Amino acid sequence: MDDFIIIGGGIAGISVAALLSKYAKVTLLEAEENLSYHASGRSAAIFIKDYGNESVKALTYLSSEYLERENGGVLSPRGLLLLTGKEGEDKFVSEYRQLGMEEIPISLASKKIPLLNRSSINKAAFRGDVFDIDTDQLFQNFLKQAQKNGTNIEKNSEVSRINYNQKKWTVFTSHKEFSSKILINAAGAWVDKVALLAGISPIKFSPYRRSIARVPVPGNYDPKYWPHTLGVNEKFYFKPDAGELLISPAEEEYVEPHDTWADDFTIAEGIERFEQFTTENVTRVSANWAGIRTFSPDRSLVIGFAPENPNFFWLGGQGGYGFQTAPAASKLAKQLLLREKSTFDEKIVESVSPYRFKNM
Repeated sequence: MDDFIIIGGGIAGISVAALLSKYAKVTLLEAEENLSYHASGRSAAIFIKDYGNESVKALTYLSSEYLERENGGVLSPRGLLLLTGKEGEDKFVSEYRQLGMEEIPISLASKKIPLLNRSSINKAAFRGDVFDIDTDQLFQNFLKQAQKNGTNIEKNSEVSRINYNQKKWTVFTSHKEFSSKILINAAGAWVDKVALLAGISPIKFSPYRRSIARVPVPGNYDPKYWPHTLGVNEKFYFKPDAGELLISPAEEEYVEPHDTWADDFTIAEGIERFEQFTTENVTRVSANWAGIRTFSPDRSLVIGFAPENPNFFWLGGQGGYGFQTAPAASKLAKQLLLREKSTFDEKIVESVSPYRFKNM
């Protein structure tokens, strides 16, 4: 029997497996053929310290040193540019201040991205200390640590049934069963479904689709040093990627948990919003995909034991913040799971505790 079973092989599951497996016997179950298949494997992660609500920001700040330094670091300079036309100008000031940005001349914005059409931009703001996250490298760092510590990783292991008897969990997949003292629910968009299988009240997480297209750079510009660029009110974003551009309409479309895909009409909307600010049009889409960003009701992560069963542990609701918070979130989870003295401010622990939903 294991000490811990983790359901879910995304960044949440693999990061906590890496830390726990140094001290305990851990099995990780992933339904798909590959780890990091759904949300984690489809992320265009960017590191902005002031992105998200207060509890997300706190976990992001506490993750920054790990992301900057561990194994040589996984951050590379990118910068953040915010644009608005006439529509949305009323929200421009509050948004750039919320993101810790400074207003810049439109001429400077167009120097940073020569593709921009100055006549369509009313205002611009910039922040330099924003970084790309090498999400694959970060995931591999945690995976190597988990494997080195002897974590049993079972892929193609979709959970079909969960029993709890005599303070022991038994988890059934199509081909095998596993048992442990504590069950960790890190199943991404499927966290509520796993909870129901385990006889735990769902928290009512909301999975939202977000679509992305990769396109050749219009006008044959070199985008290597272009900043990550947002439209006001997150109407769209674009950023360089492997010599091309990623363009997203940044939509939040509620979906049931599934292997999602990009909607062609939504992708076209995102490209149209991009073209409103540029001098060249997109002529071809190289690829497109979609991921699911899963939020709790208050959009903070959920980390802690379930009120109705002290051997069931929630690790969900990463939303769009999974990679930027993973080092701190997994450390907090590990301390709670091993009953260690917390090194986290009590307000942070309470802000992510499942107990905040107890009377909902």
